[in-house]
Amino acid sequence: MEPRIVKCDTKKLVGKRLKMSLSDNKTHELWRSFMKERKEINSRCGSVLYSMQVYDRSYFSNFKPEAEFEKWAAIEVAGFESIPIGLEPFTLDAGLYAVFLHKGGESAGPATFKYIFGTWLPGSGYSLDNRPHFELLGEKYRNGDPDSEEEIWIPIKPK
Repeated sequence: MEPRIVKCDTKKLVGKRLKMSLSDNKTHELWRSFMKERKEINSRCGSVLYSMQVYDRSYFSNFKPEAEFEKWAAIEVAGFESIPIGLEPFTLDAGLYAVFLHKGGESAGPATFKYIFGTWLPGSGYSLDNRPHFELLGEKYRNGDPDSEEEIWIPIKPK
């Protein structure tokens, strides 16, 4: 599973966020809430959804399943002029990403992330950058379906 290395441009996103940890995962609650409100966003750029994680600088060096991070359910927008009540803006800064294609349902996720962080990243010419991580949920994404596909975007910088 070799990634594409992509220079991502700055993106404007609108969505909802929750603090959570892997041991207290509130992803379903976050997405259930966001999906009810996303149609109110008038300046959407397409239909691809962003499942984004914002980690503290020390999150990966002192990893614990109880460590909290900020999770976003969002969509790209043309601008922040008209944001529905209950939703928030987020500017995703430009940067270099390793993009992995993940195939399978949620239960296959841990194996994919184990490969990315345990095999690919240590053997690559890159190190982890302190920017948001995200998954793009496009046309081939099917929640819970073993034939689902999504892209996993990991922020990187040359070693």
